[in-house]
Amino acid sequence: MVNVNLDHFETVRTTVTLPADLVKQSQRFVDDGTVPSRNALIVAALEHFLAELERQEIDRQFAALAKDAEYQELSERLAEEFADADWEALTLAEETKS
Repeated sequence: MVNVNLDHFETVRTTVTLPADLVKQSQRFVDDGTVPSRNALIVAALEHFLAELERQEIDRQFAALAKDAEYQELSERLAEEFADADWEALTLAEETKS
C-alpha cells in the first residue's frame, strides 16, 4: 500500500486533466486498497517523478565535471596529496583483517 499522509503538508487544491485510460487504470488500485485515493496516488507519483528528475539533474552536473579541466586538475592534485594517507589507511585496514 502506498502511504501518503497529506495532513503534514500545506496543500493547494488544483485541477488536472488526465487521460481517461490513466483514470481507469488508477481506479483499480484505489478499489483494491493499494492506494487510499486517486489524490494519494497522484501525489506519490509526482513525488517519485520529481525525485527522478532531481537525480537526473545531479547526474548531469557530475557528468559536466568530467569535462571540466579545472576540476580534473584539482581532483588529481588532491589525490596526490592524500596518496600517502590513503596508503596508510589501506595498510592499517589490511593489518586489522589479519
